[in-house]
Amino acid sequence: MKEALKELLDLLDLEQIENDIFRGRSPQDRRQRVFGGQVAGQALVAAGRTVPVNRVVHSLHAYFIRPGDPLVPIVYTVDRVRDGRSFTTRRVTAIQHGKAIFTLSASFQVPEEGPAHLAPMPEVPRPETLPTGRDRMAALLGEQLAEEFAGRSPFDLRHITPTTWEAAGNPSLTGAESTVWLRVEGGLPDDPMLHLCLMTYASDLTLLDTVLLNHGLTWTDNRTMGASLDHAMWFHGPFRIDEWLLYAQETPFAGGARGLARGQVFTADGRLVVSVMQEGLIRAKDAGPASKVG
Repeated sequence: MKEALKELLDLLDLEQIENDIFRGRSPQDRRQRVFGGQVAGQALVAAGRTVPVNRVVHSLHAYFIRPGDPLVPIVYTVDRVRDGRSFTTRRVTAIQHGKAIFTLSASFQVPEEGPAHLAPMPEVPRPETLPTGRDRMAALLGEQLAEEFAGRSPFDLRHITPTTWEAAGNPSLTGAESTVWLRVEGGLPDDPMLHLCLMTYASDLTLLDTVLLNHGLTWTDNRTMGASLDHAMWFHGPFRIDEWLLYAQETPFAGGARGLARGQVFTADGRLVVSVMQEGLIRAKDAGPASKVG
């Protein structure tokens, strides 16, 4: 198991300090602010630890309120909103320096049978035929930046569509869709909640990049800045994140210094297992006029 994956699993193993109160930490690389996927994943861990194991999370809705400070722990308080016969609702607040930085509401359900249908998976190349994200980045940006941005990640990301770095240097590659295969590099225990929490973390890795891709922007172009504002996920069925998952993403709108992106996650055999939506703050100096997506 890669050291980066061990570190991520450690971040998701929250310390319980009181009934319904948990404490988490951030990586030691001391970034300017806490990664949004980390806070969402840790908050879901906190919620899940107060719910019977026979109830599975089916949706979450979250707001990012303030930037997280990576130098101090994050305290997660869980409000047991409802325990019904079929559904359980939890509200989690993440606190630093005495103020809420993040809130999450999650709903859990006892498994039931009912009418079923699902959207088809796009036809795409298999992940084994694609270069790793690190190799692709190294070819474009050099070994040093590739190691900094991709070499230390616990996730193996293999883009099918152009990356933001590629589109920034070639306007013909811009577009409103981004498709990537992903998985963690290393085997994981058979704990469904762990896989759900890791997918919550991973869902924030590339989603807002889809908005940038449509405008030829990158997070490292010295004129673009952004942050997650809210995040919603619906979990449709079981999956393993140590096996390949296809993350198909698109952006229907950007304007008013905000961008909206949505995604669908499919297993390698074509099952739709997660739907995601996120709105983010995106400010860019000398941004061009609004354009049609597609």
